[in-house]
Amino acid sequence: MKTIGYAAQSTTAPLAPWEFDRRELRGNDVQMQIQYCGVCHSDLHQARNDWGWSSYPVVPGHEIVGVVTAVGPDVKTFKEGDRVAVGCMVDSCQHCDQCDKGEEQLCRHGNTQTYNGKDRITGEPTYGGYSKDLVVREEFVLRMPEGLDPAKAAPLLCAGITTWSPLKTWGVKEGSRVGVIGLGGLGHMAVKLAVGLGAHVVVLSRSADKEADAKELGAHELLVSSDRAAMKAAANSLDLIIDTVPVKHDLNPYMPLLDIDGTLVIVGQLGPMEEMSTLPLLMARRRVSGSPIGGIRETQEMLDFCAEKNILPDVEMIRMDEINQAFDRMEKSDVRYRFVIDMGTLDAPAV
Repeated sequence: MKTIGYAAQSTTAPLAPWEFDRRELRGNDVQMQIQYCGVCHSDLHQARNDWGWSSYPVVPGHEIVGVVTAVGPDVKTFKEGDRVAVGCMVDSCQHCDQCDKGEEQLCRHGNTQTYNGKDRITGEPTYGGYSKDLVVREEFVLRMPEGLDPAKAAPLLCAGITTWSPLKTWGVKEGSRVGVIGLGGLGHMAVKLAVGLGAHVVVLSRSADKEADAKELGAHELLVSSDRAAMKAAANSLDLIIDTVPVKHDLNPYMPLLDIDGTLVIVGQLGPMEEMSTLPLLMARRRVSGSPIGGIRETQEMLDFCAEKNILPDVEMIRMDEINQAFDRMEKSDVRYRFVIDMGTLDAPAV
């Protein structure tokens, strides 16, 4: 099936229109027309090969909302016209211990990424949601709940589940004390979801400039990490810290904020971190952990929770032909808090 998308052809090339083939439907495949696609920081990293494993051409996009246009003969869950969503992965082995318990993101044989991955059967490259159509194995298609605005929901498929998964893994509930480092695409979702779960939420920021924004998102307070007296007074005050900062940084100031058995979870930075002292870990049985996205079952749970609580990302809608400017703005943190592409503009004439 011929389709069109926006692709990066090299590390330095801007994204530009590109025609390519989607595979024909297998028995258990769902075909969808993409209506909206979120713009994730990972898209920028992959397009520019910041992590060193990009294979070109790259068609980014793994926060995808659309409508089913066809299904294979073995598909039982979806039908033409259903509103659906796809996140960061489109396949896994489906038989290892992790897949068996709904943790496909941790598949022992590696999950198949929505883009810049390889099809498990043919080895063909996978291409993402900056495109007109998508073909996905049924088990990796998510049901969009009624009442969840599809124009705003796309970032839930990465930013939402990336922050929901550690909140659930570490048992956040009514009365939990949660800190959030960074108030960007991931951070603002961590705040909204933790508040939705009933937690007391503290945003950790280098200055007080974002206090009004943090409270507007539902946070109960903002703690200035450069204020030594305030940080000292807040020692042992948090059960969990979600660290969404996407660059190398220092964890040492944050560790004393955790109570005994508290955990700091890294969800933003892929790569080196500043050298860290083990003293606060040993003295209070604190932990530093990492967390990727969640599995399909957990992602559906998150979508249903967001529909129930009316939790949606704060988004700025853009045209497809504005994606390169959006990448530039994202590098400068000039977005509140997530770009979403109106994929209906893919075929529209440039303005």
